[in-house]
Amino acid sequence: MTNGNGGRALLLGIDMGTARTAVVSNRQFRALVTSVVGYPRDIIGVKLLNRTQVIGNEAIEKRSCLDLHFPLQDGVLKEASDKDLEAAQELMRHVVELAAPKAGDRVCGIIGVPARASVANKGQLLKIAAGLMDVAMVVSEPFMVAYGMNRLNNAIVVDVGAGTIDLCALRGTVPGPESQVSVLKGGNYIDRLLEAAIRDAYAGVQMDRFLAQAIKERHAFVGEPEQSVLVSLRIHGKPAELDVTDAIRVTCETIVVDIVEQIKRLLPLFDPESQSEVLANLILAGGGSRIRGLGAMIERQLRDYGPVQVTAVDEPEFAGAQGALRLAQELPPEYWDQIGEKVGH
Repeated sequence: MTNGNGGRALLLGIDMGTARTAVVSNRQFRALVTSVVGYPRDIIGVKLLNRTQVIGNEAIEKRSCLDLHFPLQDGVLKEASDKDLEAAQELMRHVVELAAPKAGDRVCGIIGVPARASVANKGQLLKIAAGLMDVAMVVSEPFMVAYGMNRLNNAIVVDVGAGTIDLCALRGTVPGPESQVSVLKGGNYIDRLLEAAIRDAYAGVQMDRFLAQAIKERHAFVGEPEQSVLVSLRIHGKPAELDVTDAIRVTCETIVVDIVEQIKRLLPLFDPESQSEVLANLILAGGGSRIRGLGAMIERQLRDYGPVQVTAVDEPEFAGAQGALRLAQELPPEYWDQIGEKVGH
């Protein structure tokens, strides 16, 4: 694809998540970056790192000498301070640069946002994007998942992210606000509960949010456990092998009732004769789709409605970004404002 000046268009699909940001391009590039920017606390940190900022996993690994800024909270940009907005800009700059735009490229990006992100928040995100891309658009993350899978009619996407659980009813048109809902629970919510549950179960255990997140990402499940979950932690500095099976099960199951309730709320939006097809087309996306047993538990809790089938996307980290890229490839940028909010031309 070329732009009007004879240069090439670099198309980007970006899913800016509370925990991780995914970027893919029309040049077969893809990357996943932890959504955090770290700034050295003092001159010692600057000396050790030889930089004034660190982005991604390295920031987590070297957090002892950094002030960490997670620019997204509950799936949307934090605007509590100028530093938060600066971190958001640096994160987006980083993922655009990773895609290696060349001189003369027209950089066009579609950015996924939570289903019910506010107009003001979308505007702030577009303001940041305007300084980094020639054309940018923000659009609902669960819609992007559906677009990437070509499941645009008689389906419901359940996108379980770190900051929010976003649900979107696909009814053959671009979904409006009435067809989408965001629940302010997700992976980070589970992490907080899991950290507290392990602390309560084992006095003196050394736990923080990053350990809780790592345990959840490796062992998360709902329903009956296949086997006990034992993890190596420290109690008052001494290593210990601890059973965290119940803590993981109980905390992961806290999101199920919200998902089921919102599916029930969206289902009547479809024509009655289509609702059986919708229940056979429930799509789990986002990092939370990796929770073992989640789809089966949702199916059981909806069985009064008839046969239910929940399918998980193949690559939850990239599904939204891939859908955004597919839309960018199939719809010329001059028509993007028919789908979502846009800047540039």
